[in-house]
Amino acid sequence: MKPFLFFILTALGAVPGFADEIVRVKATGDVTQTMNALEAAVTGAGATVFARVDHAGGAASVDMELPPSELLVFGNPKLGTPAMIDDPLAGLFLPLKVLVYEDADGVWLAYEAPAEMLDDLNISDDATYLSVMAGALDKLTAKAAGG
Repeated sequence: MKPFLFFILTALGAVPGFADEIVRVKATGDVTQTMNALEAAVTGAGATVFARVDHAGGAASVDMELPPSELLVFGNPKLGTPAMIDDPLAGLFLPLKVLVYEDADGVWLAYEAPAEMLDDLNISDDATYLSVMAGALDKLTAKAAGG
């Protein structure tokens, strides 16, 4: 019975940690406007944009349909390097990524919480860069959301 209860609570987001892995922020603009605003916020904050991936465009290139969806890959060596010093495997998760996508409920910005993203690595839960990354993602997505 306990495994079943754990499954139900997890599915409902009642178990701490599971509901907090992916942070979603509702946007006021369309995907392109929101992604442009996010990219401007990232560069304005002094971070480097490494890639902008158009998932819907990729789907269209193989004659498939996907609602508008773009991924921004960006980072700042001042934040990412300490994580990779603590555990080189952090390089599998960094640079940071934010997805801007449209679903039936509107346009969203989504990202994985840094503490959760790096949780399985040899990184202290109280590493300063985790809260700095989380704060940066919060500010950048709020600015891009236009709300």
